[in-house]
Amino acid sequence: MTAIDDLITLRDLLRFAVSRFNVAGLSFGHGTTNALDEAAFLLLEALKLPVDDINPWLDARLTRLERQSLLDLIEARVTTRKPAAYLVGKAYIHGLGFRVDERVIVPRSYIGELLMRGVLESEGLGLVPEPEAIGSVLDLCTGSACLAIIAAGRFPQAQVDAVELSPDAIEVAKLNIADYEMGERVHLLRGDLFAPLRGRRYDLIIANPPYVRAEEVAAFPPEYGAEPQMAHIAGTDGLDLVRRILAEAHGHLNPGGALLCEVGTGREALEADYDLPFTWLDTEDSEAEVFWIAAEDLPG
Repeated sequence: MTAIDDLITLRDLLRFAVSRFNVAGLSFGHGTTNALDEAAFLLLEALKLPVDDINPWLDARLTRLERQSLLDLIEARVTTRKPAAYLVGKAYIHGLGFRVDERVIVPRSYIGELLMRGVLESEGLGLVPEPEAIGSVLDLCTGSACLAIIAAGRFPQAQVDAVELSPDAIEVAKLNIADYEMGERVHLLRGDLFAPLRGRRYDLIIANPPYVRAEEVAAFPPEYGAEPQMAHIAGTDGLDLVRRILAEAHGHLNPGGALLCEVGTGREALEADYDLPFTWLDTEDSEAEVFWIAAEDLPG
């Protein structure tokens, strides 16, 4: 008897996967934070089932072909150490699915949660009291274009420019924009931050730039090392790109506009370097890793 003969139901495969992941000492953080959630996501997405809850399917008997396919995926997760999202080609932000592969970082920005939950709007912090009044959005370092697509959905009157330096990432972004039929509202531009914009101004700039220190990137576990290095590394203290964004954002914002930027653990360093009225935002899984600052408060 082999594993394919012993493991019959989805519950069997889930238990087996969790055990394999724990024994292998895998690292997580690409949409899940532990072996159980990673295994559940991998199995559900591979079976084309809703990824939000595995419980209704646990006692489902699987065909032999399905069992073999899932066992192969479980083994690939252990041997390649690639994030599950790369193995199934999909990642989710609050229920919205996006295509991903090794050409882009796996989407997991806290900005996505802030937008999707309406935290910025009148029933939240009131920073954007009328989403319909946002007519233009810029998404810097767009990667897979997930935040640009979310912003287009949240601000129904907005045209969204999405800037990305990596030509490989742009190819993935094109697929996601096409999947969501956003081609008339989300516009990709290739270039380095503000360089391709030629003086354009926006009501809102969102940015999830690389913000990891070089020494941390060098010590990445394989799961993070599987992602494009340029999507992570940002100088000795991880804030090289954030400083550039702060220096140039004012010149690309309309009066009354604002910058929403993710910086990881950079709060202390930014507040030491800048005497600016940052508003720090929390999410379900983060504390003060994203700031909001109004155009009139930015330098320049």
